[in-house]
Formats: sequence, structure tokens, C-alpha cells
Amino acid sequence: MSNEKEDGVCENKLCISLDANSISSNSTQGIGSISTNNNNNTDDVSICANCGKGEEESHKLKSCTACKLVKYCSRDCQIAHRPQHKKECRKRAAELHDENLFKQPPPKEDCPICFVQLPLLATGSQYYSCCGKTVCSGCSYAPVYDNQGNKVDNDKQNECAFCRVVAPKSIEEAVKRLNKRIEAKDPIAIYTLGCFYRNGEYGFEQDYTKTLELCHQAGELGYVNAYNNIGNAYETGNGVEVDKKKGVHYYELAAIRGDVTARYNLGATEQNLGNYDRALKHYMIAVRGGKSNSLKQIKNLYTNGHATKDDYMEALQSYQAYLDEIKSDQRDKAAAAGDGNRYY
Repeated sequence: MSNEKEDGVCENKLCISLDANSISSNSTQGIGSISTNNNNNTDDVSICANCGKGEEESHKLKSCTACKLVKYCSRDCQIAHRPQHKKECRKRAAELHDENLFKQPPPKEDCPICFVQLPLLATGSQYYSCCGKTVCSGCSYAPVYDNQGNKVDNDKQNECAFCRVVAPKSIEEAVKRLNKRIEAKDPIAIYTLGCFYRNGEYGFEQDYTKTLELCHQAGELGYVNAYNNIGNAYETGNGVEVDKKKGVHYYELAAIRGDVTARYNLGATEQNLGNYDRALKHYMIAVRGGKSNSLKQIKNLYTNGHATKDDYMEALQSYQAYLDEIKSDQRDKAAAAGDGNRYY
């Protein structure tokens, strides 16, 4: 069964409209079995795996960068030992890679106002280019009161939920404000500009090359959603030549750092390849992060005999635990006011 991927582009809501509404920019060779030319005791990892020299003879030994289990005194020794080490090295490197890949990443950060975990759904939060804060829909929607306890009228509420700076009155002013955040190396602002180039909106001509450039910058500065966008570009050939291997690489970069959509995409990739055990692992991690589509795919795996009832029950419980973390009365009020404030 073919499973569609999600690019995750333009998931941030950027406050740049004329009124109070916002617009969406939308592997192991055992140490004891290592052989050397000198028949030295190779259980000791402080000797070169090829020639047997210790650190006192060869200064500082360097570990094999792939498996981390053997050391070499020189590049020549590493090359000479490669034929007998290669197979087990690849096996251990793959094991280490999977250990890192399938770790449960930390949850999304909290809203800076209510200190409740930010939701995954794009409409559940809004990025403000005045201060660079991402605030949940509940706090963005919440009424404002003066120091006498009186509710402020709607015209005066058209301001940032965090720093209370008045919202920009035009797209030009909003873009100018965004550029200030870009100058400050704000990765979300950089990513958002990439979305503008990708979609050819707000006065920016469509330019996929510029989009990728900005996504790389944003990813390097810590905004992991950008890596999912790059992965999707390589997988679909959007602005670059199709390169499935690079696509998976960038999905993995994003997923390891906590991007739930990238994690879901990795699950879809493995499911489409028939690697159901690996797909289930990815979906389980994604559902703990709030990805409802992962819950649906785990149900499909269970229905088709590729997952157990216990797996599906665990997924249901994990998703409920996520909902318990993000729910609040104020967010419910915001969601009831319109779909633009839905948070799950």
C-alpha cells in the first residue's frame, strides 16, 4: 500500500495581516576477535588494530569513525586493516545508526505564556515576527484586560500576544519586521521567508533554489522542520533532481531532532518498502509526538496483520497522553471560535 508523504512546508502562522486575523504561510567485530599483524592482545582498545602499537609508541590513536570499536595509529593502518574489518564495521555502524534514529526525541517546547506544551497542528500556534515568539492559539485568542480588570476592546487587541507590540498594518511592514528577525539569525523567520519564495507570495517571486538555501540556513540554526522540507524536495524533485537517498538523509536529520512530520515520512517510506517493523517504530515515535496520521497507519498495520493488538492499544494510549499534555480550557475556547484556532 503506497503511503503519501507530507512536506511540512509553511506550517507557521505569521501575523502580518491588516487586522487581528493572521495569515498562514501556509555495524560488530568483538574486541576480543580483532586480529593484528603482531598477535598482540587486541582486547585492549588502546592499541592499533592493525600494527599493535600502543599510544606510548604512536602518540594518539584515533577510533574508527563508523563503529567506534577499534583504533588506529595512522591512516595507512586503517586502510590496511579495512578488508578484514569492513563487514563487521558496517554491521556495527548500522546498529549505532538505528540506536540513534529510534530514540524518542524530546517533546515540543511550551508556550511562553501559559507554559503548556505547544501543539503539533499548525493552526494551534502562531509565530510573531516582532519578538520571535511562538504562542499557542489559546493565548493568542485570549481576551486582554487592563490593570483595572476591564476587558480591552477588540481594536486594541490587534497586537502581539507576548510582547504586546501592535500588529503590522501592511504586508510591507510585516516583511520589514520579518527581515529584522532574519538579521538576528532567527531560524523560524528564515524558514518562513523560504516558504514565501517557495509559494511565490507576498511580493516574492517563486524560487525553489532560494527556498532550499534558506531551509538549509534555518536547519543549521536549529529549526528542524526545515530539514523535513529539504527531504521532501529531494524525494519529489521539487527544485532539485530526485535523490531518494538524500531525501531519507534529511528526513532522518529532522526526525532525530524531533520533527514529527519527518518521522511520519520515514514510517511511510519503510511501509512502502515492506519494512513493517521499522515503519511501526517510526509511527510509534510520531504518534507520541501528536501525529494523528501515524495512529491511522498503525491501525492499518494492525488490520493487515503487520502489528499486534497491543501495538495499536499502545498507540491509542500514547496519542491520548499527548492530548492530555496539550489541552487547556483557553485553547478549547479558541478552537470553538473557528477552525483557524484548532490545535488537534
